[in-house]
Amino acid sequence: MAKIGIFVGTVYGNALLVAEEAQEILQSAGHEVGVFEDPTFENWTAYQDQVALIVTSTTGQGDLPDSIRELFAALQDQYQPSLRYGVIALGDSSYDDFCGAGKKFDALLQEQAAQRVGDVLLVDAGEYPEPEEVTSPWVESWAAQL
Repeated sequence: MAKIGIFVGTVYGNALLVAEEAQEILQSAGHEVGVFEDPTFENWTAYQDQVALIVTSTTGQGDLPDSIRELFAALQDQYQPSLRYGVIALGDSSYDDFCGAGKKFDALLQEQAAQRVGDVLLVDAGEYPEPEEVTSPWVESWAAQL
């Protein structure tokens, strides 16, 4: 089973709720899981050779929430070919840069040669006011690919 770090970018708490639900699903599948609500680079390094799940909302014009912005900045100029990862991006499709924070994280990790597991999940708040109804099945499927 995998060692998985869930790194959360949240403003109003939806991303944290999704992360906690994902933690329960992953633990019940036998994985060792930690959730980081205000993730640091030090938290990240413990999972660089393992698995990371980024669960982030988007603020403003596709911006990262404050809770994950410093981690994103610290990850610039890294090379992470042994990292496997997934991204759950929460956003609102009425904005031009829908799920921009999650897309930015995915692009950064792709540049660093990290190995994405599955597709990035883009969750529209207008379509899914309770994001867990779409994120939970995705997490179950994602876990099976690990």
